[in-house]
Order: sequence, then structure tokens, then C-alpha cells
Amino acid sequence: MIRILFVCHGNICRSTMAEFIMKDIVNRQGLLEHFHIESSATHTDEIWNGVGSPVYPPARAKLRENGIGTPDNELGVSEKRARLTSRADYDKFDFIIGMDSANMRDLRRIFGGDPENKLYMMLDFAGRSGDVADPWYTGNFDATWRDCSEGCHGLFRQILTDAGYAGELSEAEGDVDWDDDCGDTDSGLIHDDFPRG
Repeated sequence: MIRILFVCHGNICRSTMAEFIMKDIVNRQGLLEHFHIESSATHTDEIWNGVGSPVYPPARAKLRENGIGTPDNELGVSEKRARLTSRADYDKFDFIIGMDSANMRDLRRIFGGDPENKLYMMLDFAGRSGDVADPWYTGNFDATWRDCSEGCHGLFRQILTDAGYAGELSEAEGDVDWDDDCGDTDSGLIHDDFPRG
């Protein structure tokens, strides 16, 4: 099982969009049962009396516009509620991905550092540096979609080309023939059959 946690300030826009984009990617590959994907907040702004806010309506609309959270591809969007990141999350996840530099500072504080090198910035997987556009301030959900989509696609490709994870996924696929270095092999997975941001 490959475990991924996406994190932003409130867990109602960016990290939830990333969570469901990633779930959609692996679902389209027929690999959803081999991944555990969640998202969480670094602050309690969207958690009231222990109950988290649902996905922010414009973020949910952007997901629906791209075929996620629809009746035939719900993926849990309607049940999602914001939750706070806990220190215990560090041991539970393989990848913990912050949306911006403030999230990364908060995560290092929550976890007391990053001894196992599990913390990543989202846009590192998109091949560029910087923060994911925050639609809470900009109102630009298109930019956030692009950033999250590019980051999630890059993360998925990195997982596919990592020898350890590739081996796990090839076992999941049964007769997939991976070579020792995960080089030019036919993984049997459909890498590019999903829309990009």
C-alpha cells in the first residue's frame, strides 16, 4: 500500500483538490486499492467542535467540472471533511506533501522535523519550485487545478519509476514485466490516458 497525505492550511481547497485528483489518477489506472490517499490541515480554521468543514463549494465545482465528485466518479468527495494533521501522521504516510512553504514550516513543527525525508512541496513533482496557487485569496481555481494536477501527475510518474514502488505495483498487476531498474519496460499501466491540468 502506497500512502499519500496532501496538506494545506485549512483542508478545504488545495489539499482536498490534490487528494481527489490523485485518487482519480490511480482509479483510472485500476490501482485505487493499492493506494491510501488523504488530505489534512495544519490549522483548525475549518474545524468546528471537532467537525471539519466540507470541500469548499468552488473547489468542489472545479473537481466536478473535471469529472471528479460526479455520481459515476464520486471517490468520497461528498463525505470529505477537513481534519487536522497529527504527529502520528508522520508514521502512517510515505509521502506528506505541503502546498506551500508555510505548510512545510508547520509540518516540520508538528512532526519535530523530517528524519525520514517524507516531506515534499507539491510543485517539486511538477518540475518547478514555488507554492500552489491559493484560491482562498486569488479566487482562481483554474490555477489551483493546474498546479495540483501537474503535481499529482508528476508524483504518480515518480512512484511508477521508483524501483520499490514499481515492484509493488507490478505485483498488484500480476503479469507486468518490470526489469531491475524500472527502465524502458512495458508496465502495463496506462500512463497518459487522463487529462492534464
